[in-house]
Order: sequence, then C-alpha cells, then structure tokens
Amino acid sequence: MKSKRVKPEERKPSKQRLTRRDMLAGIASSLVVSAVPLGSKSNPPTTEDGLGTPYDLLIKGGKVIDPAQHTEAVQDVAIKGDKIARVDKDIPANQARQVLKADGKIVTPGLIDLHVHVFPYVGYGVAPDPYCVTRGATTVVDAGTAGALSFQALRHFVVERAETRIRVLLNVAAIGIIAAGELLYIGELEDLRYCDPKLAAKVATENRDLIVGLKVRISRKNTGPGTNDIEAMRRARLAADEARIPLMVHIGDSNAPLREYLALMNQGDIVTHVYNPKANTLLDTNGKLLPEVLEARKRGVLFDLGPGQPSFSFAVAEKCLAQGFVVDTISSDTNSLTLSEKPPNDLATAASKLLLLGMSLSDIVARTTINPARALDFGVQIGTLKVGAEADVAVFDLRNGDYMFTDGEGKTRKARQMLTPVATVRGGNLFHPEPPRA
Repeated sequence: MKSKRVKPEERKPSKQRLTRRDMLAGIASSLVVSAVPLGSKSNPPTTEDGLGTPYDLLIKGGKVIDPAQHTEAVQDVAIKGDKIARVDKDIPANQARQVLKADGKIVTPGLIDLHVHVFPYVGYGVAPDPYCVTRGATTVVDAGTAGALSFQALRHFVVERAETRIRVLLNVAAIGIIAAGELLYIGELEDLRYCDPKLAAKVATENRDLIVGLKVRISRKNTGPGTNDIEAMRRARLAADEARIPLMVHIGDSNAPLREYLALMNQGDIVTHVYNPKANTLLDTNGKLLPEVLEARKRGVLFDLGPGQPSFSFAVAEKCLAQGFVVDTISSDTNSLTLSEKPPNDLATAASKLLLLGMSLSDIVARTTINPARALDFGVQIGTLKVGAEADVAVFDLRNGDYMFTDGEGKTRKARQMLTPVATVRGGNLFHPEPPRA
C-alpha cells in the first residue's frame, strides 16, 4: 500500500540544515555574506522583496561547469525559492539576500549518485545526509538495501526525514540486504523463496514516486553455489518488465559468466561495479573487453562505476580505458565498508579516482550530473543549472596536495588533486560538509 509522503514544510529542521533565517543571523559559514542589512524586514515572496533583491541566494564568482548546457565559464548562479533563477556573468551582489562567495571554486549542478546504501542499521547502510547532501550529492539512489518487506521502513524512517533527495532501486529479494553485515552474512538470493518477481513488481508499481528501478546482486556471496544466480536474474527480468522500470545488476565473482546476464539486459538497464577485479566481469583472461559487453552498450545498456574497495581495481580500469570503455555514470557505492576507506569513498572521492586516471573534470561532472539524471526517471528536473530547474548546486575546491587511494586489490595510487566539497545547495537550502564519522 502506498504511504503518504511527508511534505518538506512539515519536517523538523535537521541539525545540519541551515535555513535562511540562520544565515541572516550569521550562523552560516564564513563563505556566506549578507547582501541585505541584518535588521531588514522581508516582505512576502514576490518578484522582488521590496529591497531590490529579487534572489534569495547568489553563488558568485565560481567556474560553472554544466555539461547539460555545454557551459564551462566563470559565472554567477542566482536562486529564487527552490529553483534556479538566473545564470550569468557579474550578477550584482545587492540583488540577493545572501551571497555565497565561490571565487576559485568549481560550481556544478548538484551531483547525482546512482549507487548508495543509505538505510542505517540495515546491512551496511549509513545515514544519508552526512555523506550525501553535505558533500555535494543532492540526489542519491539507494541501490537495493531494501526489498519488498522492508521498503516501507526505508520510506518512513529515512527517505521522508532526509534532506538528501533519495530514490530507490528495490532489491528483487524481498528481504533486501538485511543479513549482509559483518557479523552475519547470508546472501539474500541463497533462498529463492525470497525472490518473488510478482511481489517485487507489485511494491514497485505501488510506490512509483520513490522506486525508480530494481536491483539484483549477482555474486557467489549473495547467491550461494549452483544456479541461483541465473535464476535470480531471470526473475529480476520478469519483475522489471512487469513494473516497466530499469534493472541494475551488481556483477563480479558470479557462478555463470557475465555474458549470460548481459543477454537478459535491455536498453536502460544498468551494470554496476564495472571496473571490478573479480571473476566474470568485463574482461576476458587476456584483459580484452568481452564482445558481449560492447554489444550490450550498443543496444543501450548503461555501465556504472560503483568503486567501493572490494569492487574496484585501478589496473582493470586502466585496461578498460585503454580500450575506450568509459563508464556512463560515476557512483560511489557509499556504505559502512567504503566509509572505512582512507579517504572515505563518497561521490567526490569516487570522482577523484577517475580524475587520477586521466578523465577530464568536465567529463566527470557529466557522469555525475546529466548522465545519471537521464538514466532514471527522478520526477524532477535535476542534473543541470538551467533556469527553472531544481535549485541543487554543488561547490567544490579542486585541491592540490598528496593523496593516496587504495583499490580492491590492495594496490595504492598517489594523486595530486582531490575534488573536495565546500558547500551544497539543495532545494534552495544551504549545507556544508560535516566532519567524517563512522
């Protein structure tokens, strides 16, 4: 049964959320300065507020990168309410109630992460806001933490209370990954009685406001030995077709070869953990891309990063990139395991790994904004700074320094640059990074 969704104005303000009243009182970051006398009284929202300030927030002086509009230039971004109002050069600061100074910073649409686990205390889920909206990812997709039996808990206790915009890929296994923890790991597909395609399709159809696809995790750890993997894939295909939504497939260390799963994938479906060092992934024993992978891409199957340590290899990534195979979307696979990595693997860190491998910043921004926005039906205009789009904006510092990344094979790579979150605007509200925590 579909549940009533809590309206944003009915939520209690969270600890990290900074309202405009807070900013006017001087509580916000030192990057934010007032463009209106602090004692001034605001009129009800109109084209202007009576003080010559038609905008609520102005992000000023940053280098705007918006691949959706082929924009890469120093510009200002003006916000009115929860929408982008104007993007232009030299918008006067006195036209906004608040100004966020972004000189020397990178300004992008709010990032979109197609693969996270943000159902705390379930499997290896974590709280969304400290690792998502406060660190540049305004929209995320929980990728299969919840199944049909636990989805309503995810909706009520996480999605409706989070400042991060959350959509869901429903696990085809009704129990989700509740047993996928460090203390007890029982694969959700070891007993296929939990893998009911009719039930998964029913719950997905009844909750289309949040559920944007299905998820199936194909690996020995999740399916056990034997043929459960390919049978689970067939059931996932049936469920996705019945609900008319895409399917995301977790690959790596499966019983059957990858080509058998790819044969069951359609245009718009998503393969995740693409640069995985485990068996039965994109490369053959000679390090060459499987022909079935190239055929799948030609028919519209998408390929997603998901680079948590166990599922990412620098060497595999380099072999794929050398053959011209670049991921369509960059996700993080943020969960309690990846957050124990040094540095913690949020989306900005995942993007920095591809920066290290030679991908351009503009290509990285495309794969974390407009590409994922087009991959799934989010129901809102995101992934761009186009006038009228959601006021979701991320501000980053491309910092120079000495950084070290470790992959799933225990190999380390030194990096000289790191994409570091500075501030995020989500729906017109301003957030700043919180200190890392477990």
